[in-house]
Amino acid sequence: MATSAEIKKFREFLAEEVDGLYIYHQLAEIEEDESLRDVYGRLAEAETKHLNLWREQLRLAGQDDTPPRPSLRARMLMGIARRWGTDPVLPIIKSFETDATSMYVGIPIAEAAGLPQDEQSHAKVFDALSRRTHGVQGSVIGRIESRHRALGGGNALRASVLGANDGLVSNLALVAGFAGANPGQGAIILAGLAGLLAGAASMALGEWISVTSSREAAEAQLEAERQELEMDPDSEQEELALIYQTKGLPREEAEQLAAVLMADKENALATLAREELGIVPEDLGSPWAAAIASFILFATGAIIPVVPFFFGDGLGMVALSATGSAAGLFVLGAGITLLTGRHWLFGGARQVVLGLAAAVVTYFVGGVIGGVAGV
Repeated sequence: MATSAEIKKFREFLAEEVDGLYIYHQLAEIEEDESLRDVYGRLAEAETKHLNLWREQLRLAGQDDTPPRPSLRARMLMGIARRWGTDPVLPIIKSFETDATSMYVGIPIAEAAGLPQDEQSHAKVFDALSRRTHGVQGSVIGRIESRHRALGGGNALRASVLGANDGLVSNLALVAGFAGANPGQGAIILAGLAGLLAGAASMALGEWISVTSSREAAEAQLEAERQELEMDPDSEQEELALIYQTKGLPREEAEQLAAVLMADKENALATLAREELGIVPEDLGSPWAAAIASFILFATGAIIPVVPFFFGDGLGMVALSATGSAAGLFVLGAGITLLTGRHWLFGGARQVVLGLAAAVVTYFVGGVIGGVAGV
């Protein structure tokens, strides 16, 4: 006989499945796309099996198995979907499904029935749904895609600009602070080069750790996906077909495409990684290449404010340092507008104002500290 604690759990699980079934039926009614309606219908079928499992457990325990009403949370969520469309609620439903996966882990009855795997599959489907592009048609898509191709990888450009900008701004502020204290040419150069090396090393290490961590996390996800593919290829094929349906393919075509892709295990793994996990295995990147590039970019920006002080000190060199740095800041600010879409004059001018403002503040702070310390 089930214990009172187990019966309480069965009721909680039943309530969760009632909510899931209600949400899927409501989404199927709201959705105008026939292919997506079919997806929601198939998800509802799986949820019905889950609901019946917990009703059966309650009956076996001699308890009333009548399903409760959908929760206020589920009803409010579907109210939002009916009023403003499904897009705002899809990420929330995805989080529900992810939570359900962990909820059933360690529950023998649920694991034997495959409930964690089903909920994980549902979460992947809703992840694909929440990442769909809506309301973008024809020539607009063409303009967006051509822009992406022209950038040749926005992340690389962003990292390049920001790396050089960090080096320039941080070292400009450091050099300006020392120049304000007026400790002499040698001290200013020493401070500038020390800031360059310390900052570049820190940036390189940070980038190495970031890329390495991302690679390791991605590889762990890929290994888990590989094991799922080996253990239950039919479920993975069904997941893939559902995901392609969410992208607009009719059910029959989605199933045919999934079957073709699953015929080759390595190709299937790469496809599942892209479609389910959003991972492109060949684009994971090298941590060493990222670290070296980050070091060089930071150092390139950081050397600009230091160079004039190799030829002297005083206000003249401070002015030259500020002028050279302003030119570098303008170029970097204009460069980042390739990603933001703002006018290049605005981007460049904004960067100059912010960078020089930081330098002015540290210059006067350095002067105050230098006066107090008697430098």
